[in-house]
This record gives sequence, structure tokens and C-alpha cells, in this order.
Amino acid sequence: MSYQAHSPAEWAQMVSLAVTAYGAVSVPYFLAVDADLKDFDPRPALARSESPLWQAAVNTGHDVNRAIGTGQRVIKHCVKRSAAAPREAGVSLAALLLLLSGPEVTR
Repeated sequence: MSYQAHSPAEWAQMVSLAVTAYGAVSVPYFLAVDADLKDFDPRPALARSESPLWQAAVNTGHDVNRAIGTGQRVIKHCVKRSAAAPREAGVSLAALLLLLSGPEVTR
């Protein structure tokens, strides 16, 4: 019995087939597992208890939270970079001095 190696394209096809099969089986399950009758309400959203003003307020809150989180990440990045700046400047200065000192110093 001989062994035949499979190509990366064949592996990709099988992974794609597995993901597709999993999705096809999972979608009906996940739609029905935690479903309430109100999830399938045929009335428009305005007829329900949700109002456009409330949804706009919720969306604005999410946008503000996202902006605050982004600002915090940018500040952390800037602090980290500014803490490393003196070391980087010292290394650059030392390299520049070695380059400008001439060949007799570097021997």
C-alpha cells in the first residue's frame, strides 16, 4: 500500500467543505435554540417598543465608548514610545559618533 500526499489545494478544499457543512447544520440550530416568539414578530420595528430616538442614543453610546477605548490605546502607545525615545536617541548618537570618528578608532 503506497501513501499519496495531498496537495495544499486539496487540504483547502476539504477545510472549506467542512466549514460549509458545519455552517449549514448550525444555522437552523442557532436560529431555534434561543428563539422567542417576539424574535419572529412580523410587525415593523417602529410598532414595537423600540424607538428610533432610543436606538440613536444607544448607537451614540457605543460610538463614545469606542472613541474612549481608541484614545486610551493611543495614549498608551505614545507613552511607551516616549519612554523609549531617550534610549533610541543614545544608540543613534553612539552610532553616529563611531561613524564620524574615523577608521583608527574602530580598529
